[in-house]
Amino acid sequence: MSLGDAAHAIGVSVDTLRRWDRAGKLRTERDQRNHRRVPRSEVERLTARPPRHAAGDGLSARNRFPGVVRSVEVDGLMALVEIEAGPHRVTAAITRDAVEELGLTEGMHATATVKATSVMIERPR
Repeated sequence: MSLGDAAHAIGVSVDTLRRWDRAGKLRTERDQRNHRRVPRSEVERLTARPPRHAAGDGLSARNRFPGVVRSVEVDGLMALVEIEAGPHRVTAAITRDAVEELGLTEGMHATATVKATSVMIERPR
């Protein structure tokens, strides 16, 4: 697959794939023109499912994390859902009703969509 197609299928930017390639997190090949090509097996490994095509394509690729539900912990009215999305783990606090409506269970495919107005980073002392 081309780098652009692979980035779209995984839900990340082309620049992210280039960084992953340099860091050894992604295996790529070079074609006759020396362009990076991403084997379909790498896309499937990073998404834990076949590449996506139409659903949610109107959203920014940077805020979508398709992956596999690794845990669902329901406590009272709230729940924590953890999704393994390639090299990332995303945990969402959602309502019990949302878990039930979506039918979320461990091992199923789901996409975490992140919308944040701010993210704070702290360095250990």
